[in-house]
Amino acid sequence: MTKLSVNINKIATLRNARGGETPSVTEAAIKIQEFGGQGITIHPRPDERHITRKDVYDLKPFVTTEFNIEGNPHQSFIDMVLDVKPEQVTLVPDADDAITSNAGWDTKKHLDYLTEIVAEFKNAGIRTSIFLDPMPELVEYAAKTGTDRIELYTEAYAKNYLSNKEQAIKPYYDTAVVANEFGLGINAGHDLSLENLKYFADNIPNLLEVSIGHALVSEALYMGLENTVQSYLKRLAKW
Repeated sequence: MTKLSVNINKIATLRNARGGETPSVTEAAIKIQEFGGQGITIHPRPDERHITRKDVYDLKPFVTTEFNIEGNPHQSFIDMVLDVKPEQVTLVPDADDAITSNAGWDTKKHLDYLTEIVAEFKNAGIRTSIFLDPMPELVEYAAKTGTDRIELYTEAYAKNYLSNKEQAIKPYYDTAVVANEFGLGINAGHDLSLENLKYFADNIPNLLEVSIGHALVSEALYMGLENTVQSYLKRLAKW
């Protein structure tokens, strides 16, 4: 079964809009895991507009499933991840001022850079994943970095799902096939939702994990957090 890792950035965004500690990101993480979530994802950015450095350290003792920290591997990010030692780090090439992640790595162009960073994290016992557009030709270079996994950037799939789901998923399927050939684990995330998740999970071979935040937190406003987490888990079930 594909694991569900819940990105709680939007919980922090809501808290920061008002100030103070409500809603609590640590309490959200605890509840999500109680409700069946199999991982907690955060994406701290330099301006701390949602998840803060303090949050990263505060969350560590409460994440009993899998802690996944995403981000652009600037030196301050690298130092923090090495200090916290999550189970997984996902390398994302987002600009500091990006509203949200909007592209994967050009693994051919940045091969040497990524190889050095991946080695540093793996030497510390942290599983690595590289955020990647659905482009099969980039998988070989991702594998050359020594990474454990890739995370497929699924915005294009979500955008085109309703108009032509078969066409929307094809580049992701093709990329996943090549990743399997190279022995890379496959994660996925960005704009996956209750509407489009099941088709994606059913058609990507050996999909290990999805990271979902914006849609899940938004849907929880109407459905409740426990019900929403359970609904996502049902979409991922293979029965």
